Amino acid sequence: MRLRILITGGTFDKRYDPIRGHLTFQDSHLPDIIEQVRCTLPIELELNQLIDSLDMQDENRRHILAACEAASEEAIVITHGTDTMTETAAVLGRAQVEGTPTLAGKRIVLTGAMVPYSVQGSDALFNLGAAVLATQLLPPGVYIVMNGQSFRWNAVRKNRELGVFENNA
Repeated sequence: MRLRILITGGTFDKRYDPIRGHLTFQDSHLPDIIEQVRCTLPIELELNQLIDSLDMQDENRRHILAACEAASEEAIVITHGTDTMTETAAVLGRAQVEGTPTLAGKRIVLTGAMVPYSVQGSDALFNLGAAVLATQLLPPGVYIVMNGQSFRWNAVRKNRELGVFENNA
């Protein structure tokens, strides 16, 4: 089995900029993370975009969908900002349900972080590890994996008060 990780930004890849005093993007942490965690699964990293999910528009989601369609791998993890992760999952899930042939049989898992990887106490490594494993265990479909749980794309919501994802079915 081979895995493709699509990098789209979000809190996962943010770094603290001490000059500006806020979180920003420089590049992705994923190459360092993959080396650090010693994953033996063959992984292809693809930088799709580095964007805060609050700034993500339909065009950005179409770019993610096109990358999933073009991927030769049947297992895909997408690192994504948590604020609009469910909207992107819905675009991918609807396309798969509508029978887009290039998505048939693929296991697509979106994950992210509430705290950036570069900040102590981040949940990025845990969520990424869970997402990688989920692509090997779940049946074909589109999922969100956060907080140690997997959710179908159409049965999940972000509880903004608690800062967790939960089933909404």
